[in-house]
Amino acid sequence: MDTLTPTANKRVVTAFLAALNDRRPADLPAYMALDVIDHNKIIHGEADEPGAAFDGFRRQLDAFGSLEMTPEELIAEDDRVVARLTVRGVHTGAHPRMPEPTRRAFEVEQIWVFTLAHGKIAEIRAVSDRLGMFAQLGWDWPESH
Repeated sequence: MDTLTPTANKRVVTAFLAALNDRRPADLPAYMALDVIDHNKIIHGEADEPGAAFDGFRRQLDAFGSLEMTPEELIAEDDRVVARLTVRGVHTGAHPRMPEPTRRAFEVEQIWVFTLAHGKIAEIRAVSDRLGMFAQLGWDWPESH
């Protein structure tokens, strides 16, 4: 069988979030498929190709010396897990949207939808309060083209 139960899928997502919170990017391949598709683009400028999310997560960890993703709610059905998260961080490193650290903190709510296959995260979709995050961090809102 190549799919896990909803409960097992929740455990994968919980372990994935713990790896991020513990700043263990080398462990991400244990939870994400190497060709994971990130529909959300974790970071502006992330390559539009399978597996690019690995670099996106590493860059987020580099930009935020303090980053905590607290699962407030996990809902699983079939091959999907929805996570409602409270995400907190402090901007202490270079980020494509703001190269110079502001040293300011943020706290926002995010909702992520993970699709799992073969026991790993195969797709990521997310909705985040980016306007709130940018305002708290003192970042300019990107201009539309």
